[in-house]
Amino acid sequence: MSGSSFGHLFRVINFGESHGPAIGCVIDGCPPGLPLSVDDLQPDLDRRKPGTSRHVTQRRESDRAEILSGVFRGETTGTPIALLIRNEDQRSSDYDDLVDTFRPGHADYTYWRKYGRRDPRGGGRSSARLTAPMVAAGAVARKWLGLHYGTRIRGCMQQLGPIEIPFARWEDAEDNAFFAPNAAVVPQLEAHMDELRRSGDSCGARIRVSASGVPVGLGSPLYDKLDAEIAYAMMGINAVKGVEIGAGFAAVTQLGSEHGDELLPTGFASNHAGGVLGGISTGQDLEVSIAIKPTSSIRLPRRSINARNEAVTIATHGRHDPCVGIRATPIAEAMLALVLIDHALLHRAQNGDVRLGVAPIPAQA
Repeated sequence: MSGSSFGHLFRVINFGESHGPAIGCVIDGCPPGLPLSVDDLQPDLDRRKPGTSRHVTQRRESDRAEILSGVFRGETTGTPIALLIRNEDQRSSDYDDLVDTFRPGHADYTYWRKYGRRDPRGGGRSSARLTAPMVAAGAVARKWLGLHYGTRIRGCMQQLGPIEIPFARWEDAEDNAFFAPNAAVVPQLEAHMDELRRSGDSCGARIRVSASGVPVGLGSPLYDKLDAEIAYAMMGINAVKGVEIGAGFAAVTQLGSEHGDELLPTGFASNHAGGVLGGISTGQDLEVSIAIKPTSSIRLPRRSINARNEAVTIATHGRHDPCVGIRATPIAEAMLALVLIDHALLHRAQNGDVRLGVAPIPAQA
């Protein structure tokens, strides 16, 4: 199976299955000399892991990362970094009734038609469990970016189902299970999730991820645009169905006099472009928003077919997130970090004598 790697110079090869003995990744291309230990990875893995509140799946995984190679005496060596996360709480019997049937909204049917076989236990390779290694790799990228450019990547939930969440402050997003940037809305979110869990249904979410301290000049015109690769990365996250950069679809109703970010001697007057112009970073904050579909694994009976093309009715039991968007914020942050480090290294390779973010705006003749 191809399609398990991400990135160009900073390449992450993802491996494992949801109910296999372990999941993990190999990072190829990490620069040498980066101080690195499991303590750098664990905080982000803990933010993503299951079982952290009553509003997410109760699968109990410690998600403790192990560094198997690529680090010596506390620093990266420049050789491939192998990261391992052991699966500890699989309940494969929850999927015994799904061996020959296809769950609506899942990859079961397409996976079977493409490969002629599939692992029904938790979705196998198509499970959101495989985002954990990407979060670990993203933590490596985040540390490198912070040390070299002072880049800071943060995320929050903007909407849960029908409930929009007005932004109050970033600090609030780290103090609740929803990553909601407004503590006053949390009781309403909790009540909505409790109601959904009782009904057996699910809902979607909208997540914002922002990167500050991004140097000018990352990306390139045409096919390797920074925003194009950000969209590619975000769409690679399970259940994501839409991506916006900057104003996104709101640009449809804006006038050119409003949308175009004016340039002043002190900087840009606005950021409708979301920190990217012509596929290249402007030095402003990168602003990304993603739409996540409702969880497909629900207890309510749904119509489907089996491998013999016979009509069946399926109700998915087991341990599932009523809203997969609740744990998506650290994943989106990680994928943005992976895109940024890759483009920073690509820029160094092509323009090694041009230091990022310090060149003045050239005077016009």
